[in-house]
Amino acid sequence: MLVDSHCHLDFPDFAPDRADILARARNAGVGLVLTIGTRLSKFAGVRALAESDPAIWCSVGVHPHEAEKEGVGDPAPLLDLAAHPKVVGIGETGLDYYYKHSAPEAQARSFRAHIAAARESGLPLIVHARDADVDAIRIMADEHRAGAYPAVIHCFTASRELAEHAVALGHYISFSGILTFKNARDIQETARALPLDRILVETDAPYLAPMPNRGKRNEPAFVAHTAAFLAKLRGETPERIAEVTTENFLRLFSKVKVPAVA
Repeated sequence: MLVDSHCHLDFPDFAPDRADILARARNAGVGLVLTIGTRLSKFAGVRALAESDPAIWCSVGVHPHEAEKEGVGDPAPLLDLAAHPKVVGIGETGLDYYYKHSAPEAQARSFRAHIAAARESGLPLIVHARDADVDAIRIMADEHRAGAYPAVIHCFTASRELAEHAVALGHYISFSGILTFKNARDIQETARALPLDRILVETDAPYLAPMPNRGKRNEPAFVAHTAAFLAKLRGETPERIAEVTTENFLRLFSKVKVPAVA
């Protein structure tokens, strides 16, 4: 079984054919899907999707792009929503200095509140980090000194230094379809070097479809391409990568229950 550890099933891109998308995912061996919260104002729709299918789970959080409009300065609202049985993670949150949709100060404040919620709930933090390695390392390490918390750096595109810092804190690294791109040599080297028991795979659908589907709308079934590429990169069988990345996911997202049909 494979897991798509990060996608956005609530996005309008999927509205016309969501049932077909989930059927294709099952046919590709994807037994679990984690659909991610990016705005509290849209969380009800994310939660409804998780409630609709035993193979779908969800997270609650505010994307750094939305930190000025919807960012939280207190973990309480996140903790209230995370009490739902289908909510298994906190985020996505973090820092994104590439697009600058929100001020760095607003992003950092919300990021720290999400970390506090992960620490208090025990649910894993889902971290978005783009063009912000120095501050991401600083904040994660600073918060770790205040108390350990579980986390994954999703859709990893950062430096190897950030990956190694995250793993040293006990966190995980998740690779998307970007791993399969020809110009992703640095990311591929990081994926080759990291401990296998700290790696997850994801789509971040509808974005970043892996080869050979690059340029198309991404969907959970395509995580199989990323997993196969990771297997070749590390000299493993696809079956071994599916087994280990699923074990890693279930260890990190321990609130998830595997449906009997998966």
